[in-house]
Amino acid sequence: MSGPPSSRQVAGASASRMTAPTRAPRIRRGLVPGDRGSLEALLVATGFFNDEELEVAMELVDDALGNGAASHYRFLVATSGCSTGSGPSEQALTAEARDGELDQVRGYACWGPIPGTAASVDLYWIAVDPSAQGLGIGRALLDAAEAWIFEQGRDRIWVETSGRPQYAPTRAFYHACGYQEAARLPDFYGPDDAKVVLHKVVRGDEGRPGSGVAPQSVPTESSR
Repeated sequence: MSGPPSSRQVAGASASRMTAPTRAPRIRRGLVPGDRGSLEALLVATGFFNDEELEVAMELVDDALGNGAASHYRFLVATSGCSTGSGPSEQALTAEARDGELDQVRGYACWGPIPGTAASVDLYWIAVDPSAQGLGIGRALLDAAEAWIFEQGRDRIWVETSGRPQYAPTRAFYHACGYQEAARLPDFYGPDDAKVVLHKVVRGDEGRPGSGVAPQSVPTESSR
């Protein structure tokens, strides 16, 4: 897969379980400077990532903060707060964050288009604070990422994760969300540590990306 380098933690070792949220999290697009420390603390709290992997994660955050809309990396941030229903606008949330009044960060997702492809993206990360797992935040982030990807005229989403038993909940999460295993590369990260590539196609009712219709799952190709 072309594009920026990835690591085995890609696409969220700590995605939350498939549970409907009792309170809808606020999800906004883009980062503000105050997010950096919260995201780093969240990743450390999961206990999944070594120092090298944490460094890679923060490089993506710093790229997005440093380059803004020109960055390759697109971030969504989930915070605690509003009840189900319509919440503040993305602009209002950003203003709150700059004023230091944004609710606590509960999770985030990161994706980016794959250079040289017509409609493919890498979903690099979904991570949820351990104290907020099981509340449906991971699923809410994934749904929001898929909708954003679709709005951008892309519909093929690729996820890379590890084949180790530690990552079984991650793989189960994506399978439950309609992702299929497309490839497994034995010993990619190390002995008995395969890279597992998952894939999903999202399309609107009109069957094409960029139509403005909310995405839905469709069958995906799989090598297995």
